Amino acid sequence: MKKGAVYGITTLAIVSLLTGCGSTKLKNGEKLVAKVDGYKVTADDLYKTMKKKYAVETLINDIDHQLLDTTYKTDDAERDSVDKQIEQIKSTYGNNDSIFLSVIKQLYNVDSEEELREIISLDYKRDLAIKDYVAKDVVTEDEVKDYYENKVIGDVKASHILIKPNTNDDDSEDVKEEKEKEALDKAKDIIKKLDDGEDFSKLAKKYSDDKATSKKGGDLGYFNKDDNLDDDFVTAAAGLKKGKYTSEPVKTKYGYEIILKVDEKDKKSQKEMEDEIRKTLAEEKISSDSSKSAYYRRLRDFRESKGLKFSDSSIKRLYDKYMNSLIDEDTENN
Repeated sequence: MKKGAVYGITTLAIVSLLTGCGSTKLKNGEKLVAKVDGYKVTADDLYKTMKKKYAVETLINDIDHQLLDTTYKTDDAERDSVDKQIEQIKSTYGNNDSIFLSVIKQLYNVDSEEELREIISLDYKRDLAIKDYVAKDVVTEDEVKDYYENKVIGDVKASHILIKPNTNDDDSEDVKEEKEKEALDKAKDIIKKLDDGEDFSKLAKKYSDDKATSKKGGDLGYFNKDDNLDDDFVTAAAGLKKGKYTSEPVKTKYGYEIILKVDEKDKKSQKEMEDEIRKTLAEEKISSDSSKSAYYRRLRDFRESKGLKFSDSSIKRLYDKYMNSLIDEDTENN
């Protein structure tokens, strides 16, 4: 959302405060807010003026607060995220408080760190809402089914032998290439030993550069795709038949791997995996289109999915114009 949004009392609330129980009514029924030298300002006059200048951004923030504050309670993850962004802004300007306050006044139209925290906090919750919205309303059943059938696996149990190239940052490109070739050739030689009938566990204990597992014969236990393992490694392991090892070394970020698939459990049902798959696909969609225009479109669609309606047609026009300007502005810049 554009920075500089007003927080706290809304335009409608201000008008309400100024036209409360003590307000004077004119003959036509309008409420008088103020008068000077024969000039009268009514509540309607005030509302028309204020809504043109302040209503849209203020209203949007109030709407989003109503939608998000209850669903997404502030937790440690949010606090940490807000703290990091505040610290990043401060460090950018040398942790100088006066410069910091001047900068956030100019960029965010706020006068204090606390007001800035409110803005960042609301944006944090908006990001959570967009992820949930995309997962629930944008990801399709066909996409879920396709992901389940082609990418979801049961827990795999495997052993491995890792051969590291042991390159250093200060190595020349020629040296790095030579070390890579040596590691690859060594891994291929180990596969030949396996082809000749030698025991995988004994070879792992003798040759593997993964000291944490080599003493266990390379045993990695059961794992799945979300267990912080290299994607290429998991894909290769999942693609093997039980009891088979890779016929070629698998290149991962750690080096060259020889993988033996020991066992695989049945994968959970699509129904059991539904929420997790939708979350994964949503993150992929958001990551693939992280433009501001996509962000604003999703925010607009999220509000509409929650039943956003406007009783004031002029406010509706202002809202549509405002959101379209945000979307079109980013589209034009790209």
